[in-house]
Amino acid sequence: MASQKILSCFIDESGDFGPYDYHSPYYYVTMVLHNQEDEITDKIQGLEYRTANLGYKNHAIHTGPLIRRESVYENDLIESRKHLFNVLYFFTISLPIKYFTVRVKKSECEDEIIQTAKLSKLISQELHSRDDFWNSFDKIIVYYDNGQTQLTRIITSVFNTLFTDVEMRKVKPVDYKLFQVADLICTVELLAEKAEHNSFTKSELEFFDTMRDFKKNYLKHIRKRKL
Repeated sequence: MASQKILSCFIDESGDFGPYDYHSPYYYVTMVLHNQEDEITDKIQGLEYRTANLGYKNHAIHTGPLIRRESVYENDLIESRKHLFNVLYFFTISLPIKYFTVRVKKSECEDEIIQTAKLSKLISQELHSRDDFWNSFDKIIVYYDNGQTQLTRIITSVFNTLFTDVEMRKVKPVDYKLFQVADLICTVELLAEKAEHNSFTKSELEFFDTMRDFKKNYLKHIRKRKL
């Protein structure tokens, strides 16, 4: 009997389901897709080796706080933070993955119900637009950390409605490098929106030098992985 063709889907989000806030005008969801037939063990071991050498053994890289010098990175110099970011970035662009991102403009949502409806529709539309890709797999395993109850409900409902064989798994980011990749890509897509509106913060400009450099050195190569 032939083995199943399985797709791993790692999901991360940026923003929340609260009321509109000019500091966080959008809600982003990114899904990183990996065909389990494509072996990446050596690449994962390489990432673990490099992050350990930087003093972050068994660590889940969180790119937003890393850029803003928050949380565990608050005492790290910018050179060290850039190095850690680049380790995850180069790991990401070396992988045989695809991704897509959807976003909801929170100012267009009167309440959480409307935001939930918009997000459900956007995810469903994105999945439908790539039917041939999704239907080429026998099973889909969805990985999410259940960080936001509303998103957990949406992805559970949408995936189980559209596909016959879906497994939902709660993850710890430190255990899954592709979940950290989803975090990085979600952050990059959010930064792309800010770059379009010339609204990088001081910490973002310090980290990437200029918005043009960000687009040329990072966004351009990440976007090549879009589904």
